[in-house]
Amino acid sequence: MPGAKFDRGCNDLLEPVCPDCEPSSHEVDGQGSKFRRELRPVAAGTGSGPEGSRLTVDIRRPWGNGAEDGCSGESSYVQSTDNASPSAIIMSKVTIIGATGNVGSYAAHAISINPHVHEILLYGREGRDALLKGITQDFIDSFAARGTDIAVNWTTNLKDSSGSDIVVITAGSPRMPGQDRLDLALGNARIIAPLAQTLGVVAPDAKILVVTNPVDVMTCVALKNSGMKPNQVFGLGTHLDSMRLKSLIASYFNVHVSEVHTRIIGEHGESMVPLWSATTIGGIKISNLPAFSHLPVKEFVNSVKCSGEVIIKNKGSTVYGPGEAIASLVKTVLGDENRILTVSAYIKSEVHDIGDICIGVPARINRHGVFPVTIRIDESEVIAFRESVEKIRVITQQVLSAMQ
Repeated sequence: MPGAKFDRGCNDLLEPVCPDCEPSSHEVDGQGSKFRRELRPVAAGTGSGPEGSRLTVDIRRPWGNGAEDGCSGESSYVQSTDNASPSAIIMSKVTIIGATGNVGSYAAHAISINPHVHEILLYGREGRDALLKGITQDFIDSFAARGTDIAVNWTTNLKDSSGSDIVVITAGSPRMPGQDRLDLALGNARIIAPLAQTLGVVAPDAKILVVTNPVDVMTCVALKNSGMKPNQVFGLGTHLDSMRLKSLIASYFNVHVSEVHTRIIGEHGESMVPLWSATTIGGIKISNLPAFSHLPVKEFVNSVKCSGEVIIKNKGSTVYGPGEAIASLVKTVLGDENRILTVSAYIKSEVHDIGDICIGVPARINRHGVFPVTIRIDESEVIAFRESVEKIRVITQQVLSAMQ
């Protein structure tokens, strides 16, 4: 981290002189400062409903913005002000690789509202110091206006990702108008591979969330090069695609989006497979609703497939959709929520014995990582999924062979 002192360690990676010392909680213009940790009531959330109810809980969170002196390096529990039994929140560090990009920077800001996050590290390549510094200061101003008590740091040294609970990789060449995601495969693989290899050394206990396209192939590249367990490495996959389809269905049936449950599995791309057999509205299987017979299925699927391309054509890049999708996955992991979401993950035989590849599938997600769920789907969906898997398998093998 800028301003920190390091010694050369194994694999020529930089190691901190005092490895048992905590990094400073705040850094601007490369200057680290200490912070004081004291007892402080912190609300877990505001609003109404189970996810927005106001609750004061025991968490590990520093007092202030990190500008105070006298840091002892010790953590204290914040005491609940309620009579109800408080629940513990494990505070976490999130690193964003590619933080100078549109998706990376917005995702970092969306993640900052997560009550489980105490530090966000913005990583960018060397030479991007000024931009990283500017983004960091802008975040600090935003947090001050919003009342968010969270540390934000920047770095061009991936060693500083040590201690991260989640590392989000958005780095890579963006897709241009008219370009297929798969056209980016080899070039982005050469970016992802060394990053993953370093993360496997400096942050071996982290979970890696890959966003870089083509995400299914890049997830496999990251898994192979990091040396981590399959449950530790996953990709954004068809999570956002599933949300896009969900929104279209909700609009068609004129129901709240929360009433719709649907999934798209397979490639995040042309061969994606919507699971109509697993789609429900208000708990009712969609095929049991008379209006389903008039649903423009092909138009909906094509709309989802082309959504990213249309946005790129009109505004240059997709930002808010991917950013919020990333933040929701980070929240699911850090909150240990055990939600089943559709992400790119390594599968063996969970979907009709089709596997040995990283691709979009339903997976149970918690602080231990991602765990694909065994499912059975309609035969037509099995055929389409197998075709999607084989398409990604061929490209993945080509990329890995070229890398070797």
